[in-house]
Amino acid sequence: MVKSTQKNSRFKMASIGVLTAFLAVGVANSFAEDKGVQGMHSLQFRKVIDLSHVISPSIPLWPNDPPVTFDVVATLDKDGYYLRRFSIGEHSATHMNAPNSFHAKGMGIDGYAPESLIRPAVVIDVRSQSKANADYVIGVQDIEKWEREHGKIAKGSLVLFYTGWQALWNDPKAFINADAKGPHFPGVGAETSKFLLEKRQIAGVGIDTHGADPGQDEVYATNSQVLEKNGIILECLTNLDQLPAKGATLVIGILRLQEGSGSPVAVTALVP
Repeated sequence: MVKSTQKNSRFKMASIGVLTAFLAVGVANSFAEDKGVQGMHSLQFRKVIDLSHVISPSIPLWPNDPPVTFDVVATLDKDGYYLRRFSIGEHSATHMNAPNSFHAKGMGIDGYAPESLIRPAVVIDVRSQSKANADYVIGVQDIEKWEREHGKIAKGSLVLFYTGWQALWNDPKAFINADAKGPHFPGVGAETSKFLLEKRQIAGVGIDTHGADPGQDEVYATNSQVLEKNGIILECLTNLDQLPAKGATLVIGILRLQEGSGSPVAVTALVP
């Protein structure tokens, strides 16, 4: 009878589309006040959304970055199995930057603890501002506007900015939007990242453009500030339109490259 009850319960949970995962989840060890906080947490989600672009030789690339290549080294007919070798820059495709990409003594991508790569996320929609101005600098006013509607951003969150740039991915020229002055796309202003780090104690930021900093920013203040705290920078995200403003949990799968300056990533969103 106990087994039958348990079986029916499992079917009932599946019928309403709810999956429950029990994860030993801590918060990022890069934030001192969070160290040592671990335990059993329950995650309930109805949808799983892939936030990563497919990698191919035709993806948009940052100016002067190495091309994406695939070379066949074994075939089914000749070798009995199919195998390719690939080459890609550490900051290409949907990717995560590491502290050593902006700080000489910073850790590499292999230094992130696995529990730091599971994070609650909020999504701030700045499409209208970005459509009106390709060089839009996301400001503290955008954070305050979001919080008036959804409440204060929780400590340890990943703050994702939906600019609408994801729709340009299949047009590399439009996605980078470069001219003689360099790339043009929206990004997070220096004061905004400072506010989020100091006042909201976020875990990091993500965006659907090729840079967390505005395309015209050559100082890379947001990258520098977040990575100085061993936080998370995600760039070239997609499917942000499928996420709620709050409530999703991100799971970030990195390539644990030794002393890597970054890594292409598989970012999965669990949506309640």
